[in-house]
Amino acid sequence: MNGSQKQQLITIARNAMRAYGFQPDFPPGAVAQANAAPPDATMSPGVRDLRSLPWSSIDNDDSRDLDQIEVCVTDDGVTRVLVGIADVDALVPSGSPADDSARASTTSVYTPAVVFPMLPLQLSTDRTSLNELEDRHALVADLTIGQDGRVTSSDIYRALVRNQAQLTYNAVAAWLDGSGPAPGAIGRVQGLDAQLRLQDRLASLMQNEREAQGALDFDRAELHPVVDNDAVTDLQTERPNRAKCVIENFMIASNGAAVRFLDSKGFPSVRRVVRSPERWARIADLAKQHGETLPADPDAPALQQFLKDQRAKAPETFPDLSIAIIKLLGRGEYVAVAAHQPSDHFALAAHEYSHTTAPNRRYADVLQQRLLKAAIAAGKLPYSLDQLTALAAHCTDREDAANKVERLTKKAAAALWLGDRIGQTFDAIVTGASPKGTWVRLTAMPVEGRLVRGDQGLDVGDRAKVQLVNTDPARGFIDFARTS
Repeated sequence: MNGSQKQQLITIARNAMRAYGFQPDFPPGAVAQANAAPPDATMSPGVRDLRSLPWSSIDNDDSRDLDQIEVCVTDDGVTRVLVGIADVDALVPSGSPADDSARASTTSVYTPAVVFPMLPLQLSTDRTSLNELEDRHALVADLTIGQDGRVTSSDIYRALVRNQAQLTYNAVAAWLDGSGPAPGAIGRVQGLDAQLRLQDRLASLMQNEREAQGALDFDRAELHPVVDNDAVTDLQTERPNRAKCVIENFMIASNGAAVRFLDSKGFPSVRRVVRSPERWARIADLAKQHGETLPADPDAPALQQFLKDQRAKAPETFPDLSIAIIKLLGRGEYVAVAAHQPSDHFALAAHEYSHTTAPNRRYADVLQQRLLKAAIAAGKLPYSLDQLTALAAHCTDREDAANKVERLTKKAAAALWLGDRIGQTFDAIVTGASPKGTWVRLTAMPVEGRLVRGDQGLDVGDRAKVQLVNTDPARGFIDFARTS
């Protein structure tokens, strides 16, 4: 394949998009709609004016599609967390060209050299993004937090908001940990210092409460290929940090509040579920190898306690154990659920969970947003349960396809970076084992490849020493042979 490594990755990504049923470019109608979108949000009936609050966003260093902002409000000893969610539906109504395009793909696809957004950039990174110092329409999840970290009450309503400070995970986490300087916005936005520290404290309480209920806490290391100057220059590992914990806990609480609000209005919802793991016996076997015993039947609180113990006992190998159990838990999926009906998310120990907080990049969140807006207005149900069921299944299918594109392109970047390391040996953990093949993930970096020799008798979670024998960037192939 000709061209620079970056150009090779762009070509690989575009080919992969087509192979998995995506259109890498937007249709003209969607682009025209995005270009015509009004630049400024204005007040309208039924919308609260919350622009004066010290809202801030925390996201990745390179994020431009800002879906969520946060602020804490304390009155008479009662603390509320307000989460503002970009009102994408305000500029992308159902049946419009941009909506038709978004419904077809259902998700943004992130590859190392190029991003394929669900919505045209004029919308997702501008008109419908909660950009700093811009007035934007939003849905607000208003959460009252008890002293034990529980959400004691919640509400959903529409508002006009203004992001006062666009912050990043790494900078905020370093400042909270005392290992880095204060973000520049702290000197500019009055009270932001106290805001962020309060958000950090509340998120910690909420995390502890979720874990007590059995929510699983993993070390989710992810591969982040760095593509600079037309080449893959590094393979970095992204890990959780305190700032990500803040956003994750506020996001999870908001998603639960959305389902409860729709239930209270008699509306169905699109839920996110992770079913009880079919390979629980293997998870129990892994626990036994670490000197622990899990119940015979799936038990989220027991698994969470095991994970917590292992994080404390063996922090250096905990990321490997995390990835093995994540693989054994299985994938999440979208389902449509009638009002007042339970649904389970095993990993979060939640019976009422949805995706609501990322409508710029996930169509399931747009569907949920339209349901919420109709419920707020006491209006007509925008989708029947049968329509929601079909759309939820489509979102799951497209998410699975997007994950395959992202895995392939990350492996292509890793294959380019590893190309001159053929013959080197690495420590690895088995992440997949089936009649289709056995896959391993290197422990020094989150690079995954196929074990083409020596896979006999291996199962997910087993450790092995492997030798890199071949790379094929165009197909995203990284091949290893077991040496011991």
